[in-house]
Order: sequence, then C-alpha cells, then structure tokens
Amino acid sequence: MQRYQLLASLLLLGCIAAAQQEAYSSTPNIIVFYIGDNGAPLKIHKVDSPLKGDLGGWDGSLNDPLNGEKGMLAEGGIHVPFVVAWPGTIPGGQTYGREARNGTEERAAAPARKTSVSIAGEDFHLNGRPTYAGRSWSGHRIEGLLLNSRMVQATYDDLNPETATRWAYADTGKWDAERNVREFIAAMPEWKRHGLLAVTVNFQGGSLEGYSRKQTWESGAFNPDGRLRPEFADRMRRVLDAADAQGMVVILGYFYFGQDQRLRDEAAVIHATDEATRWLMDGGWRNVLVEVNNETNVKAYDHDILKPERVHELIDRVRKTQRDGRRLLVGTSYGGGAIPQENVVRASDFLLLHGNGVKDPKRIAEMVKQTRAVPGYRPMPIVFNEDDHENFDQPANNFAAVLAEHVSWGWFDYRRQGEGMDEGYQSPPVNWGLSSERKRAFFNYLAEITGAKKP
Repeated sequence: MQRYQLLASLLLLGCIAAAQQEAYSSTPNIIVFYIGDNGAPLKIHKVDSPLKGDLGGWDGSLNDPLNGEKGMLAEGGIHVPFVVAWPGTIPGGQTYGREARNGTEERAAAPARKTSVSIAGEDFHLNGRPTYAGRSWSGHRIEGLLLNSRMVQATYDDLNPETATRWAYADTGKWDAERNVREFIAAMPEWKRHGLLAVTVNFQGGSLEGYSRKQTWESGAFNPDGRLRPEFADRMRRVLDAADAQGMVVILGYFYFGQDQRLRDEAAVIHATDEATRWLMDGGWRNVLVEVNNETNVKAYDHDILKPERVHELIDRVRKTQRDGRRLLVGTSYGGGAIPQENVVRASDFLLLHGNGVKDPKRIAEMVKQTRAVPGYRPMPIVFNEDDHENFDQPANNFAAVLAEHVSWGWFDYRRQGEGMDEGYQSPPVNWGLSSERKRAFFNYLAEITGAKKP
C-alpha cells in the first residue's frame, strides 16, 4: 500500500507539472510548491504499521542529519521538506541544502574574492589602486587603463548537432567544451605575465568564423525563455574564479547578434538579463564589467530592446540590481567606427568602442574625441574591447593611437581563411596559448607597453 501512495503522489506531481507547463506560456509567474508534512516518523517510539490505525512509523522515513522525529520539538520533528518549481527563474535539477525559517532565508555568503575592479574618473582601479600604477610609455600615461583581448569563446559549446562537428579537435576528432574551458584557464597566467589585465567573454559566444553572414550554430547560454543553462553557467563560473585568482577583470557580455533570436521574445531577453545579473551577484564576483550586448547597433539584432534606441533600459536594469549596497559596473558596445548615443552614454559606467574596419589610427583618435563630446559624457573610462588591426612593429597603429588619448585597447584575433588551429582566438577549436607569430607580436608589444617582465 505504501508503494501505491508514493505512486499516487508522483502521478499528482506529474499532473501539476503538465498543467504548469501549459499555463506558463501565457502566465510565466507561476510557482508550484509540493510540501510534505513536518517531521518524519522513524519508529523510535512507534511500530512500522502506518496503515493499521495506530499512527505507526515507516522504514522509509529519514531525518538525517537532524535529531528527533515527528511529534518532537527537535529539529527532526519540525522541519518540512518541499519541492518547488518556477520555470524561467529557478533552474531545474537542483538540491538546495540551506533552510528557510519563518518565511525568510539566510542567504549563503558568497566566497571571499581576491580581485575588485572600480572606477575613478577615467581610470580603472584594482583593489583600490590604479592599474599599471606609475607606468608611462612613449610619453603616454598607462596607469589607470584596462588593456584587454577578445576571448569570447571561453565557455562556448554548440547545441546544434549538425554544426558541432565543424569544431572538432584534430587529435580527437570531436569537439569538447570542457577541454576548451580547461585550456583557456590554463593559458591565463601567461597572458597576465605579459601585462594583460582583462578578457572579453560572452554568454552567447561570438562569430565562430570571425565575420559571418549566417550563424547556424547554437552557442547561447540561455534557454528560449531566458533561463541560464547550468552547464554554461558552470563553465563561466570557472573562468570568473580563475580570473579573480589571477588579478584579472572579465568584460562579460550577455548577448550576441545572430544568437539573440534564440530567445523567444522581449520578456525572455529581460528575464535572461535579470537572471545573469542575479547569478553574478550571488557569486560575489567583483572583477566583472558587464557588456549587455556586443555591438548594439548591428542590424542583425531581432529584439528591439537590444537595439541602440532602447538598450539603455537593460543597462538600467543591471545598474539597479543591488546586493548589500553593491552593484555591477555596466555598459554596452558599438560596432567598428560607431560612436555611442546619448542614452547609452548617460546610462553607462564606461563606454565600449570597436575599431574593426578603422584602418587609420588618426580616425581611432577622432572616435575618442567624438565620444567625449556626446551629451551626457562625464569623466568615465573609454575602452576599445575589439579591434582586429595589428601593425605593432609600426610607430603608428591603432593600439598606440588609443593610448595617446588615455583610452584602453583590446585585440580581436580571428582565424583567417586557410589558417590552422594555432591562429586566432575567435574560432574554435582554439589554441589559447601564444601559438602564432601574430599572437606573440601582440603580447610582446603589450609587455613593452606595460613594463611586464616576460618569462
């Protein structure tokens, strides 16, 4: 009979879940609790005969590690187990070990963190001190800058089986997202030794071909309703933890054009923004700068709230999410050569520009001047976090031109046609080391600029 009771309970749960799934499409804020009774009878003082009218216990009951049983005021007699489902807000398949009392919950303390990024005027600080403290190069002040590289595929995986085979490693014949993130993390100390202080990553990855007309792969960390996929979140957690340990900053993008259409509607975009932001706050990371979306002005975005006229709404949502008086620093980026609009300038903590397509270093410098002239601008950092130009052996290049304006610069290295795995940081499978002449040229130039002691 006990088995029939259990089966009936499971069937009831299935019916509730089915009804919830059907209703969720039109009413997303449905929460279902399946709550047991307080305290399990352990037959400490009772016989195992629950159906004979003598209020007996049952061998299946278990209160460990709590003391006592039903009918006692000990912990084992008063705790109530429950299952809760809230699609789109609470990821499924979790077991939560903390307890709620009197309708409140004591929030788990976030791990202690080593690295904290902050802003003072146009400068970045790490742990209260200017980055590259006291450093100048070629007459330009480097102190306070955040020199970076675009490494957006750190947590990448392809959920489309028809395209996943394109990214197979030559030595194994298959794609491996876990190997990718492990090798990314293993390469970070070498980047840091050369003076790199930040990397740009993205929950939705980036173009696997450098520049793509169509993106048939599915690389997003969000379900269609905006929920964060646990496996992507776990890989991102490891990246953020490793950067924190290295004293590095992560410029973390939420959305990427060509993948944003994987989200069902605007409500899903908002939900994804809120869930990613809460996830970051819960993790306690202080070394993160949020880039709401990569190149907001690119016409490939499907959802209006990710486009220039309205993206400040998402920036504001991130800014307004606080935990114990702390919030995340946030902005968004624009495509190569574009200047941020007033609504974004007013809403942002920092401004992200891209130098793709801008071959003339003089134009790069002019972009900085035009950005500082946008209404709403006040002293705040400007960061180029994507530029695919090199010429590091020439006195005039985009990197040097940006430094002359006291602006941070970041390199974008994509795999050119016909190149192999050792080339490019954008196209999987990636060799995350300093594995090509182009990579070594950038990191050696970076070490010269920052005064880093190369190994």
